[in-house]
Amino acid sequence: MDVFSRTFLPAAAEAGIATQTASRHMPVFRRCVGSGDAPILVTRCSRPNRSATAGEYLLLLTHRRLVVTRQTRVLHRLRLHLNTELRELSDVTWGPDPRLHCLELAATAIDGVRERFVIRTRHPKQVWQLDELLNHAFRTRVRTARERLVATIGDPGPALARPAAFRPATVR
Repeated sequence: MDVFSRTFLPAAAEAGIATQTASRHMPVFRRCVGSGDAPILVTRCSRPNRSATAGEYLLLLTHRRLVVTRQTRVLHRLRLHLNTELRELSDVTWGPDPRLHCLELAATAIDGVRERFVIRTRHPKQVWQLDELLNHAFRTRVRTARERLVATIGDPGPALARPAAFRPATVR
């Protein structure tokens, strides 16, 4: 049994998700997440300013990926809503609100779409635990945008760092 199989159902049970619901979503998550990647967070979430009839969402956060699935209310069909590596997300923000027992997570996906999710908790302490978990996942593990930058058009970069074979030759 691989790491994902051993850790997904216990993480879902810890979040209060029924085993039947977690088992329904597991094949979709398995296609998106590697077998050696363990879940950091499995939780229900909703989309702000969306109707409740749109369905319910299940969020999976691992050390490398963020995957969100949606289950429709009427036919209970599963749809993949978001599947991205953490380093491909930009402008990731979250705001804990212990008075309402929730945390709002927002991020811009690689296609430029701003995704927003509200994660509700049972107790105010859980809001701060989620805050700390997201801080660890997004601020300490993900490289900055500058580190991801491969090249900029028109920027020759430092000339001393290039090998002699690749230095531009001057033509006279």
